[in-house]
Amino acid sequence: MNKPNYYATITADVRYDKNLTPNSKLLYAEITALCNMNGKCTASTEYFCRLYEVSRVSIQKWLKALEDNNYIKRVNIYRSYSKQIEARVITLVNTPCKEKFTDNTNTKVYTNNNLTDSNKKALFKKPKLDEVKNYCIERGNSLDAEAFIDFYESKNFMIGKNKMKDWKAAVRTWERREKGKPQTMSKIHQHLQKNINVKAKLLKQLKNETN
Repeated sequence: MNKPNYYATITADVRYDKNLTPNSKLLYAEITALCNMNGKCTASTEYFCRLYEVSRVSIQKWLKALEDNNYIKRVNIYRSYSKQIEARVITLVNTPCKEKFTDNTNTKVYTNNNLTDSNKKALFKKPKLDEVKNYCIERGNSLDAEAFIDFYESKNFMIGKNKMKDWKAAVRTWERREKGKPQTMSKIHQHLQKNINVKAKLLKQLKNETN
């Protein structure tokens, strides 16, 4: 079985949480490795069963413990305009790379500033509906946040052939397009009105000539 060749992280709150078993903590580390590799974890229960050679019941128990303690969130992604599940995604509630780690010996603090560019790209986290709504309010635009989420969910948050890097930039692009629509319609209206005026003028001339 192919195993992720990315670093795994167990945050301090997970390490010292007495509500979690050692196996749940190990599974959390595996999920962070998969998130660092793909930007999200889409591994199935069967994948973890084969990886750790345990039963499906055990994996579900470990996942539930992590979810109940608010360390992960399991989300179903549906096909566009359908109730059919396309994928099941595990996301991290608290991104490990944002945590600061202190070396007790040298009292140095390490943050995600030390991550490589490739790892930073892998940390893209798709926005929640409330986040998009709040950003639209902050920007003072009238974009439909739900339509925005649905559109990019159907494309797996891809822009062309590339993975989306900044959803706020995408919102601003939509905003510019929306602002351009009234101007375009106005130009069309002016063109049509000009044609109407020309036709009316010609009809008037023809009427005068016949009289």
